[in-house]
Amino acid sequence: MRRTTITLRTALLAALACAAARTAAAQPAPADGPFTVDYYYTARWGYADEFLRLFKKNHYPLLKKQVETGRLLSVSAVRARYHGTEDGRWDYRVTLVFKNVAAAHDNSAEEGLIKQLFPDQETFKREEQRRFEILQAHWDVPLLPVELEK
Repeated sequence: MRRTTITLRTALLAALACAAARTAAAQPAPADGPFTVDYYYTARWGYADEFLRLFKKNHYPLLKKQVETGRLLSVSAVRARYHGTEDGRWDYRVTLVFKNVAAAHDNSAEEGLIKQLFPDQETFKREEQRRFEILQAHWDVPLLPVELEK
């Protein structure tokens, strides 16, 4: 029964991602303006705090460095105040505002920043592996501005 739920959820998330990709392709974001993406994370029950601890230790410093370098304009995160149904549950939403679309797709400097920020690469890799092991689901939603005044 549990396996079926995960399979149906995975299929639904894949369908939503395809629909979002088609919408994004039909309405391209401005190439020279900010580009916003929401990243949703669902940890396995009981592991949300551990996920956040590892995120703050290993991934957030990398994101802050990218704000310093200008690739990102801002980083913010929220946690759901109340719970929803299991199929719609998420624990954290991290919003990244990139300088532009090109910056969002150019992560060529990331490896160098990771080596600079985390000299103990073995620990970094082990902890990042653990962060993803405790995830139940993760999805990214690129956002397009909607003009309401026209």
